[in-house]
Amino acid sequence: MKTIKKFSPISLLIIIMLMSNPALNQRPPPPPPDNHGAGGNTNAGIAPIGGGVFILLGLPALYSEKKAYDLNKERLEE
Repeated sequence: MKTIKKFSPISLLIIIMLMSNPALNQRPPPPPPDNHGAGGNTNAGIAPIGGGVFILLGLPALYSEKKAYDLNKERLEE
């Protein structure tokens, strides 16, 4: 009967590192030309978050209000 050898954690880590090595060796993309965009060189990493913040804060507040209303309604019925 053949025996199946189990991989040790260190050999598994080495295999994973060797497989991910080509992805780490890629060059970054070239910089954009000097005259790109109508507004000049703007920082593309900044996104407006105004409306999203209100939604993320408003939904839990509405949910807690509903839970409090249901709890109060249940207490009044007793």
